[in-house]
Amino acid sequence: MRPGLALAAAIVILDQISKAWLIGWLAERDDWLAVTGFFNLVLVWNRGISFGMLQSGETGRWLLVFFSTLVCLGLGIWLRRQTHRLPILALGAVIGGAVGNIIDRVWRGAVADFFDFHLMGYHWPAFNVADSAIALGVAVLLYDSFRPGAAEDGPGPKGNRVKDD
Repeated sequence: MRPGLALAAAIVILDQISKAWLIGWLAERDDWLAVTGFFNLVLVWNRGISFGMLQSGETGRWLLVFFSTLVCLGLGIWLRRQTHRLPILALGAVIGGAVGNIIDRVWRGAVADFFDFHLMGYHWPAFNVADSAIALGVAVLLYDSFRPGAAEDGPGPKGNRVKDD
């Protein structure tokens, strides 16, 4: 469990440092900077859920904080029950990303997003370090659940068991 919590803490720290720096830096540059032909740094305040859906007022903000906190608690229980390194790290990434975004909602009133990719007319919604950690963690959890032999690994000597809990 410790590696997952350590990764979660590292993601929260990296996320909050990057947000503090980029908010100030982009504010000096009128909220955006073209980096390449397919990537910009922007400052977008997301008051809703993923990709700006369900934008809401103060009641929605606090409902999202409450719901996200419940999800983190559930993921923490799942993390505590894990014995294999891959899901432990994946859950740590999801928890760290979620906590980073919860901090934004509580402290700033909305989640700050910065990374803006676009290519051949397709524009991906802006995202941040926390969003990246959540997406990567979920992808690894899905991979782990579908990989051959995952169910048979179990906590025995053939599994990738973590012994430092």
